[in-house]
Amino acid sequence: MPTELNHFIVMLWPVIVIQFLLQAYCLVDLIRRSYVRTNNKLLWGIVIVLGGFLGSVVYLLLRGHEE
Repeated sequence: MPTELNHFIVMLWPVIVIQFLLQAYCLVDLIRRSYVRTNNKLLWGIVIVLGGFLGSVVYLLLRGHEE
């Protein structure tokens, strides 16, 4: 039984790393931008952190154009 759990964790590592990198990229982009849609950076930060992968993708799709 523990070997099955270890195998599952090893298989899950790439997904965890990709999610972390995507969230980090989105948070850095959020901090650097002067404008985001709805002009509420705190709300977008919460969406990115609590939304995980889906929150990051939503941010990238709806963030607005840099002015």
